[in-house]
Amino acid sequence: MKKRLERVASPQLGRSVSLWSYGHWGQPLLVFPTAAGFAHEWETQGMVDALAPLIDAGRIKLYCPESNVAEAWTRQEGDPSWRIQRHIAYEKWVIESLVPKIREDCQAPDMPLAVAGASLGAFYAANMALKHPETFRWALCMSGRYAMTHFTDGFSNADVYFNNPLAYVAHLGGEPLERIRRHTHLVLVCGQGNWEEGCIEETRALGALCEARQIPHELDIWGHDVSHDWSWWARQARYHVTRRFGRS
Repeated sequence: MKKRLERVASPQLGRSVSLWSYGHWGQPLLVFPTAAGFAHEWETQGMVDALAPLIDAGRIKLYCPESNVAEAWTRQEGDPSWRIQRHIAYEKWVIESLVPKIREDCQAPDMPLAVAGASLGAFYAANMALKHPETFRWALCMSGRYAMTHFTDGFSNADVYFNNPLAYVAHLGGEPLERIRRHTHLVLVCGQGNWEEGCIEETRALGALCEARQIPHELDIWGHDVSHDWSWWARQARYHVTRRFGRS
């Protein structure tokens, strides 16, 4: 399998960002890491191996950047109004720098992307697709958290609100909602086993909001034996990515 590590400049963050890519051709699938934030996470946790048949067949090409989740969401100290600005800077890097780089690498300047993530990576995936539906046409969100004031100790302002899916999706309307309906599709997956507390409730809540707002989505709840764990995310990713991109 062709794989490559790069450092991608980020004037938005004031540093460069690690990016691993896997594969030679296919639908670009942008993958956000969990709370660990590491670019190599999907490879070390077996997710690249789980998707290897699709990667080797040229059905998908994985792009795995590091995130600044520890700076923006999981750190306990620091002003939350400053921390949300770090998240906004990361999102700007994704849209303004990373997406053009991926499209250039794919030799397709207008190519839509798919996006995926597990745990906090699922929030990144869902949030990107909901806010940028013309860019991210499909989002696989596994065991996600979508009520983000949990990570700001209850603090909210306009910037937090517009990065808090369980808040802003409830009030979507007009052209922003129509753009989402026309262009993107969310797959919301969660188990009911160990360590899925919070995730299962918030996954169902986001699914209910998507249903109420007629946002294209699939709510896929797995069994009580399915835990918040990489072995299950590998199965879920293989199943859903194969369904979406494994056929001509």
